[in-house]
Amino acid sequence: MSVLPLGTLAAAAALLLSACGSLPSAPAFSQASLPAAVQVPAGHTVVLETVGVGEVTYACRDKAAAAGQFEWVFVGPKAVLNNRAGQAVGRYYGPPATWESQDGSKLSGAQLAVAPSTDGNLPLQLVKTQPAQGQGAMTGVAYIQRVATRGGTAPALACDAASRGRQETVRYQADYIFWKPA
Repeated sequence: MSVLPLGTLAAAAALLLSACGSLPSAPAFSQASLPAAVQVPAGHTVVLETVGVGEVTYACRDKAAAAGQFEWVFVGPKAVLNNRAGQAVGRYYGPPATWESQDGSKLSGAQLAVAPSTDGNLPLQLVKTQPAQGQGAMTGVAYIQRVATRGGTAPALACDAASRGRQETVRYQADYIFWKPA
């Protein structure tokens, strides 16, 4: 085994670092494959991509404006937000719908639009956020998209007078993409 002089190692490290700096950056998250209703307006850039893994709770309740009928009603989510490497970086819960980073910053928002997903999966969603509470990863986020949904729809169990008030949880997974003004 040969040993390189310290100056040669430093020069090689500098060359390697400069090469890494000149690599092309990762492409921006593509809006092209999404329905127009859930696309983020131009002028925004992705600042965080997470995978939410958790559950959605539903309750069997009286159907609005339909006496004697019942339906499963969305109660709220509870999920861990993982980065693309699978490490927990936050959580998602509600109501109200709240995305919270491990750094303590958090935000909530209002649904602007939904678009159908495949059968058995939650719809795609676009949320306009309120200003973040605290300083951190959520600061400045203007929109959140829910895409790549798996599971999470209302239970297939009967919802009738006998089960009124019953709550059920359903497992789900979805990508949450966080956008800030460019």
